[in-house]
Order: sequence, then C-alpha cells, then structure tokens
Amino acid sequence: MPASTVNKDLQSERDKGSFDKNEFTLWWVGGKEKLKEKQDLERFLANDPDFHNETPIHFLSHKELYEETIRQATAIFRKVRKFHEDRGNGDPSNYMQILGGLLGNGIIRQGNPLGIHFAMFVPALLGHGSPEQQAEWLPRALKCQMLGTYAQTELGHGTFLRGLETTATYDERTQEFVLESPTLSSYKWWPGGLAHTVNYCVVMAQLFSKGKCHGIQPFIVQLRDEETHMPMKGIVIGEIGNKLGMNGVNNGYLGFEKVRIPRKNMLMKNAKLLADGTFVKPPSQALTYGTMMFVRVIIVRDIAHHLAKVATIAVRYSCVRRQSHINPDQPEVQVIDHLTQQYKLFPAIARSIVFKLTSDNLWEMYNQVTSELDQGNLERLPELHAIACCLKAVTTADAAKSVETLRMACGGHGYMTCANFFNIYGFVTAACTYEGENTVLLLQTARYLIKVWNQALKGQPLGPTVQYLNSFIQNRSNRHPWIDTVPGIVKALQTVAAGKLRLANEHIEQRKKAGYTHEEAANLTSLELAQVAEAHCRAFLVQSGYDMIEKLCQKVSPALAKVMRTIGELYAYNEALDSVGSLVRFTSISESDINRLQTKLEAALLAIRPNAVHIVDGFDIPDVLLGSPLGAYDGNVYERLYEEAQKSPLNKEPVNKSFHLYLKPFMRSSL
Repeated sequence: MPASTVNKDLQSERDKGSFDKNEFTLWWVGGKEKLKEKQDLERFLANDPDFHNETPIHFLSHKELYEETIRQATAIFRKVRKFHEDRGNGDPSNYMQILGGLLGNGIIRQGNPLGIHFAMFVPALLGHGSPEQQAEWLPRALKCQMLGTYAQTELGHGTFLRGLETTATYDERTQEFVLESPTLSSYKWWPGGLAHTVNYCVVMAQLFSKGKCHGIQPFIVQLRDEETHMPMKGIVIGEIGNKLGMNGVNNGYLGFEKVRIPRKNMLMKNAKLLADGTFVKPPSQALTYGTMMFVRVIIVRDIAHHLAKVATIAVRYSCVRRQSHINPDQPEVQVIDHLTQQYKLFPAIARSIVFKLTSDNLWEMYNQVTSELDQGNLERLPELHAIACCLKAVTTADAAKSVETLRMACGGHGYMTCANFFNIYGFVTAACTYEGENTVLLLQTARYLIKVWNQALKGQPLGPTVQYLNSFIQNRSNRHPWIDTVPGIVKALQTVAAGKLRLANEHIEQRKKAGYTHEEAANLTSLELAQVAEAHCRAFLVQSGYDMIEKLCQKVSPALAKVMRTIGELYAYNEALDSVGSLVRFTSISESDINRLQTKLEAALLAIRPNAVHIVDGFDIPDVLLGSPLGAYDGNVYERLYEEAQKSPLNKEPVNKSFHLYLKPFMRSSL
C-alpha cells in the first residue's frame, strides 16, 4: 500500500526501524521458500469473493454461522489444493496444516470444523494405526474422502483418562467390538466437527476382553453413512450448543447403543488384540497418549502466532490513537509513548517470540523422542510428556491474560467484536482447557519432577530439562547468588523451581509419615506441586528463549541480533520481577537488585519502542487474516470502524419495526 494512504503516525513509526524487517520475517516464517509460498497463497485467497461476506459473521444466527463456516472451509480446502496442484505439487501434506493453522483460522473467524480432521484424526491414524491400517484409511483421510474427529472427553470425564466410561467389549464369536455408552456421563462431549460435519471418528474407550478391562484404547468408528450422511445404527449424535467462542467448530456429543465394529478397527500400532481375545500390551502405556502429546506441541506454536496477531493489532492501534498529555504545553501523544502502555504491549511481543522459539525447541525434542520410540527406546518419553504438559499449561494461561491485557490496552474500541480480540480470545482461552486442563497438566509435570528429584538424590542420571537439579542438590545448603544477567536469571529461576520441589517432596514425606497414603499426601501438597511445575516451566522458557536467541544471533545481522537480544532480556526481566517473592525466598537477591532489575526492564521497553511497529510488521500478517480495523496495515482506524458500523443489519433501515410495535405504544401510554 502506498505510503500516502497510510496514517502518518504509523508511517512515521515504520520509518524509525533500526533493522531489516524482511530479515525478521524470513526468520519468523522459516526461510525464503516458505515465505514465498505463504504470501502467494495469501494473495491467492485474499481477494477471493468466497471469503468476503457483506454481513460479518457475528451478525449471523448460530445455524447460519455453521453453514457459512462449512461453505468457507470446503472452499478454502479446494482452493489450497488447486494452488498446490497448479504448481505441480498435489501432496496432501502441503495443505494439511492450512485448515487448522493461522491461515484457516484467519479466514474462518469462528473456528474451522475441518481443522480437527487434520489436527487430531490424521495424527491419530499415524500415531496409533498399524502399517496395514494406515494403508487402508490414511490415503482417504488425507484426500478428505472421509472426514474424522477424535473423541476422548466425555460429559462426565475429561483429563482423567482412566475415568472414561465408554466401553468396547470384544465378542470372540463374531470378532467384533461392541461399543456402548453405559451412562449419560459416558457420552463423548466436545470433539470438533463431530456434530454434523465428520463421518468417522477415533474413539477412546475402555477395552474389555475375556472378562478383563485392558484400559483405554483407540478405535476407528464410522458415524454417518457416506452417501446420505445419516447417523449409523446405534449412533446418537448432535451438537452441544453455543460457546464463548469458536462457534463454527461444530463441537458435538456422541453416544453408542450396542454399536458393532470389526476387530481390525482397533488401532493396533501399539497395543494389540488377537483374534482369540488375547490382549498384547504396548511397550509403554504412554504410547497410547501420543496424539495428545503431538497436539500439545502444536498448541505452543499456535499460541505464539495468536499472540503475534493480537500484538500486531494493539501496537498499530497504539501508534494511531492519541490520548492525554505527557507535557501539558504539547499536543496529545500517541498512546504507545506512555510507559504503562509499553508495559502492556511489549511483553506480549516478547512472549510471542519466546513461545515460538520454545515451540521450535520442543518440536526438535518431539521428533528426537519419537524417533527413539520407533527404535524401542522409551527412556525420554516421560521427560517429553512432562515438559509438553507444563508448556501447554503455562503458555496458554499467559496468552489468555495477554489477549485480555491487549484488548483493554485498546480502550473502548478493543471491546468491539469487529476488533477481533473476541475471536482470538475464544481460541486462546479454549486452549487452556482442551487437550488437558491446565492445573491437571501442571500436576502431571509435578509428578514427574518428584520422581526425578528422588532419582537425583540417589545420583541417578537425569534428562536435559531437569539436569539443573543436580547442581542444586550439591549446593542446597547455600542461597544461590543473584546475578542480573539473563543466564543468571535462568539459574535463579531454576533454583526457585528446585527449592520449591525440595520442599514439596519433604512435605509429601512428612504427610506419609503422619499416616496418609502417597496419593493423599500428594493431594494435600498439590498447591505446592502446581507451583513447582509452573516454576520449572518458566525457568525452561527463559532458558530456551535465551539459548535459541543466542543461536539465532550468530546467523543474522548485528542490527536484528541487538533487537532480538533486547526482546529476550525483556522476557527474562519480566519473568524475574513476576517471581520476585520466590527469588527473595531462594536466592540472595536484595532490594537494590530488585530496583536495578526494574530499571533494566524499563530500559528494555524504551529500547524496543522505536522498533515496535517494525517487529509486528515483521510477523507479516495480512489484513485479511488479522481481521481487525484497529490493526490494519494502513492505520486508518476510524474510517474502518465507521465502515464496520455500516454493516450492522440494524443500519439497513432508518426505523426498526420495533418502534411501531413496542416503543411508540409504550411512549404514548400512561404508566
């Protein structure tokens, strides 16, 4: 867009940038090829009439919203497929990520009912299906000739998987499983796309064979006829209703009334059931939950992109909006000039970048561990599970707070639905619950940490993410010296995590000596345990961010390296100040150290200020995906807000019929 059409304050901000924005974008997106493909695809879709509604979706009824979402979801899939085929590459893996990723959610504002097909159904086939089962179902799934979802959570049970009630009982005579929902609370509840969209499902159910329960296993079940889309015999299915957000996702419920499926429909890459009903255990029960681990890795990455989105909106708006005086004899300043506003905006940018870096780190760990699993090595699986659990919990909780902080940073205009904070908050806050409720996930991480703490006390080797416990055990008689560098902050936060872990372990042992069982003692110590897991995670985030930024700085220009280091420092200083009570408790930090840390944080805010717009521009999110008049590239906020107001159905006529029906008679009557 030509500079003459851009708001002058926003253009002035762009002129201040001290680094090459394109260099940042290339890093953020993943290189020239990915950037070109991304931008080509965005241009391919941006002006397509299929994705431009005269009436915004927030004015549609619930039913109309679903129907419009399905239209857009199928249209985007066809167009993305054509995009790749026109370029000589029809590999379905190229568009698997689109429907559930930033592009899909940017165009389809209330969530994509086909997203779960690629986010969980296909990964479940890959993670749980044998080679023969994958050969049968995967090609059709990748081409969307069958559409699936993943049904685990029930009306009465969610994160506690052992409590799931849906049963799959093996009938040796017919070599079939009989699926049943024995109670109302056993109905599957929440799977995306389940209600009216998909026709197949991976169902997690309690396997019964030869009179014994063999725990939760995955089964593939046909839900609807492929021609008529009518529910299959014994399938009770429907939609759960309106939600806080993501109302296009078509979340559903599912019950089974003696539904029979063949033995081959139990996914048997890990556990197996022989024809005579003999159950063959998997090498590790944790392998059954591989799909969830994969999704938690993806969630951390997606959270980084959602934060980039809201930061872009809020930063651009803060440059255009003028509010209050700093010097009484001068004009109102841009809101971004207020240090309090910078403290709302810039930590969100830092979180986005650190979460992205950490997700890259986690992805490398995931690939390494899954490669080891294929070779029969399960040693690092618990460590991956533990770090994925707490990262999912902490990043989603922090992101939800950040979205709300940035919404409020945009004042009254941020409260408008068209500003798009509403939709993004719906995505982010939902992630605090799905794929494991956050507190439960923190306690799962804590359970692992208690185990490795006792291993460390015995001198046993520890995995990389908990290696720091060894040095703490060797020096726990002394308070850790405070050093206000980022590596020093990492050590201090690790000391906090280790100190809290030591105390939690001692308190569990004390309660056991008082007569409580281990489980009862852990429950009574659970407040501490959740804090232990969060402290462990925050230390990992600061360390991961620092290490990854230092690696990156060896490859980029000095100008960009300087900005990235400042962002990493801001994140570390902010985390340290948020943990100052714990730092006082476990390290030698003093009041003067805390004052100096506050000064460093303020200096980092001021250092980022001239580059704030350059950074969010570097996220390279086009207006069509940003979906907010507050954050549009041209900065013409007020003109765009007025245009949005004209789209209200109430503005299509000068007088609404309610005046004649209700208001006029009311005003003419005597009360």
